[in-house]
Amino acid sequence: MKITNLHHVTAIASDPQRNLDFYTRVLGLRLVKRTVNFDDPGSYHFYFADAAGTPGTVLTFFPWPQARRGSRGTGEVESIAFRVPAGSLGHWQSQLNSHGTQAARVLQRFGEDVLRFADPDGMIVELIAADPESADPAISGFHGVAAALEETEATAHLLKDVFGYDSPQESGNRLRLSAPAGGFGNHIDLIHVPGEPRGRSGAGTVHHLAFRVPDDKAQQQWRERLVRLGYAVSPIMDRSYFHSIYFREPGGVLFEIATDNPGFAVDEPMDKLGLRLCLPSWMERSREQIETRLPPLIIPNPATA
Repeated sequence: MKITNLHHVTAIASDPQRNLDFYTRVLGLRLVKRTVNFDDPGSYHFYFADAAGTPGTVLTFFPWPQARRGSRGTGEVESIAFRVPAGSLGHWQSQLNSHGTQAARVLQRFGEDVLRFADPDGMIVELIAADPESADPAISGFHGVAAALEETEATAHLLKDVFGYDSPQESGNRLRLSAPAGGFGNHIDLIHVPGEPRGRSGAGTVHHLAFRVPDDKAQQQWRERLVRLGYAVSPIMDRSYFHSIYFREPGGVLFEIATDNPGFAVDEPMDKLGLRLCLPSWMERSREQIETRLPPLIIPNPATA
């Protein structure tokens, strides 16, 4: 059994409308699902992705209006990275600057050009020129994520010897491991920062990383394997669009293993994803109360976002 790549990344934001506008109107992602936090139905849960909500392209947010700004440090995801076409970083730098977001080129990393910036809540996002040149500069999916860790050895062991990541590359204090199957979100960078303060969860930080498995059978096998290895793994949880298990990796980052099925078209047609508030079946009876508690939103038209 091997993990193929990322399924999604979930982060924390503050203002829902600002978060929605930035990721649709500025970065050009599609809002493929607008639902609520199943553990806190008085708040939204947004899913941004490619047009079809393909696993490996999905960035989700818990936007809590009163959330305090988190702080970067060890035991946290340092940055997330998307793939864009070669030669498109100039376009993206102009696009971001025109919307008031300062973006900076950084030195090539592992032979790839990188554009780095902060989203409206301070989360670090990178665009990596890793796709072939194209007239369309759009984001295709995740390139990967980077985690800042006090120690990297145990996390590297989990990724290499349990998940099956390989092809290690090193640059300074950064170790990159890659899923052999390729695909979106197949790179995990471990940044060794001993002595740095611990990160604090809040707006602008990543809540968890979700890795991809094809179905419930594979997920159950992974759960059993991780429990045998001594990890404290959650029960299987129904997230409507996938099923999930959670555990902390040795460095402190919350990992999830999520199934590809049933997908985002389970409760609304593909051409209308994200246009209505979707609730799990067990919350439908409370729809009126839930909707009155949620802040109003202006939802972008997928054709013009």
